[in-house]
Amino acid sequence: MTTKQIANYLRLHRRKSGLSQRELAQIVGSLTDIPVSRHERSVTVPALLIALSYEVIFHVPISEIFPGLYQIVATGIEERLASLESDLQTSTAKGLQAASIARKLEFFWERNNPETS
Repeated sequence: MTTKQIANYLRLHRRKSGLSQRELAQIVGSLTDIPVSRHERSVTVPALLIALSYEVIFHVPISEIFPGLYQIVATGIEERLASLESDLQTSTAKGLQAASIARKLEFFWERNNPETS
């Protein structure tokens, strides 16, 4: 990760619950409290199963526990989706390949216009 702090609310939810780092680590199946500390300080990104564990424990979506990380991921994904859509729109494919591209473009249209789907 970068040296810039990524906003997360893991410590807030842990403290609100009254759990110690060691207790939270034990619940998620870690042998030590070091990973929890690193996640709280945004030193490391939790593995998917650990992040899902936090969601289950606190009944809060991962995107709300780690909003900074979510925003970084969302921005990158949206940029790459836009790039792919642009590439597909300029495609000159024919036959089966054209049908595949048409389906992808339909996906993009539905994604960008959820109220009409």
